[in-house]
Amino acid sequence: MDTEINERGDHVVAADRIGFARLTRMAFDGIDLHPLWLSLMEQVVDGTADAGVALDLSLIAQLLGEKQTGLSIQAEALHFHRLYRSPCSAAQPGLRVLALAAAIDIGGNTPVEFLLEGSDIELTTLYVVPGTELPAPLPDHDIAIVVASDSEECIGALADIDRVAAQWPRPMLNPPRLVRNLDRDKLYRLLRGIDGIDIPATACVSRAQLVETSRPIDLLVDVAGDDVEGDTVAVIVRPRGSHAGVGLAKLDDRAAIDRYLAERPEQDFFVARFVDYASEDGLFRKYRVVFVDGRPYACHMAIADRWDIWYLNAGMSESAAKRLEEETFMRTFDIGFARRHQSALAGMVDRVCLDYFTVDCAENKRGELLIFEADNTAVVHNMDSPDLFPYKPPQMCAIFEAFAAMLYRRARQERERAA
Repeated sequence: MDTEINERGDHVVAADRIGFARLTRMAFDGIDLHPLWLSLMEQVVDGTADAGVALDLSLIAQLLGEKQTGLSIQAEALHFHRLYRSPCSAAQPGLRVLALAAAIDIGGNTPVEFLLEGSDIELTTLYVVPGTELPAPLPDHDIAIVVASDSEECIGALADIDRVAAQWPRPMLNPPRLVRNLDRDKLYRLLRGIDGIDIPATACVSRAQLVETSRPIDLLVDVAGDDVEGDTVAVIVRPRGSHAGVGLAKLDDRAAIDRYLAERPEQDFFVARFVDYASEDGLFRKYRVVFVDGRPYACHMAIADRWDIWYLNAGMSESAAKRLEEETFMRTFDIGFARRHQSALAGMVDRVCLDYFTVDCAENKRGELLIFEADNTAVVHNMDSPDLFPYKPPQMCAIFEAFAAMLYRRARQERERAA
């Protein structure tokens, strides 16, 4: 593989890649990725593969369910090369974006490629690896955005970026000091007290703490105090760093804890106060809202008869009634949901302060905005079938256009200040 930085650190060349968006779309559409894997491996064997091939192989392995294999390939690739260019629809890009990423699994960095698909914006990703100096000079770009998440695996990368953020030569969106407020226990402390927001008390606990407690709710008393008094007895638990419902369970007694730990090998967990947010019809409704430069946009709405809901287990494809309700949510978002929760959404924007982030939420029985999580790495995409979900492409395009407009606006403002 080609070396991207010479011994003096003054030569940087981006390696081209198939990229996250195209590979994920192939997997989402049910295309078998094994033939592509074999084709790329042939290039590795005969010595014709460049650095981008290795990173694509890492993504394919993870999409095929081989997470550890993918991470091993990624680590090897990043040892030689840390700068990668994603496909761009324009031969002459109108804007150059540099994404600052961490060496983490496929879901640990903001999937910016989806947001920029079809635009004239060139995306280059620099992986920030702790213990390795940033390239000097930096790759040419008009604007940078931090895409690493607030997770244990990204602590080193965020710290490295933070040390140089104040001297960064171009505008930097989603600065690391703000990204580091998003993990579940920190988000609870950040948003607690905003009028119109219900964010369940949340704490990070060890396996030993779960083993030792007789009542799961007692784990939250020191964190939340009055927030867990009264009739509250149940908590929800998940392994720290997990997403999409992996390891998510409801615990209400000692026996439930024992059953849970017998199935989970992890050592650290998040526990949060359980909230029954079922609507009057007995169904649960969960929303994803995207914030671009302070403005909220509807991303999706999932409806199911279970509290542990996320979009892929809600059966939206199988129910015309659910899709009609989601369509109504999207079409009336500005005059409906967003207006109903205007104060709460504005308060959240003021405290989170990120240029781009997402929130998964619901409405509790009092009509307040119930916050499950906020992060900068949720997948916001336009992969759903336009035949089955004809209302989605216009909404997703509105989000993508707002994101691109923000990048152009921030880059232009910086040029005007410098002039």
